[in-house]
Amino acid sequence: MTLLITVFAAAVATILWYNSKTDRKLGTLALMYWGASLMWLVDAVVEYIEAGAEFFEQAPADMLNDSYLGLSVVALGIVIWLIVLLVKDPEGKVKAMLASK
Repeated sequence: MTLLITVFAAAVATILWYNSKTDRKLGTLALMYWGASLMWLVDAVVEYIEAGAEFFEQAPADMLNDSYLGLSVVALGIVIWLIVLLVKDPEGKVKAMLASK
């Protein structure tokens, strides 16, 4: 489930980045999600090599835990992206707000 969730998030972020006309650092978000997807893919391949066909027979509790982990990775990626966005301030909105005070 972690792989599925992060691949879906990576695909959505990539589509948003490709269609974006402004510099909101969506490429950074997409790269973070693709990196996480690659990490989970390697983890799945290694686990399949070790467990064999039992890899596909997960208990519902394990699938729920994997879903929570995948969603927390997506949430952490958004938090990191927001921090990068605030620090880089590509459109100068934070700088303008601070200068007006």
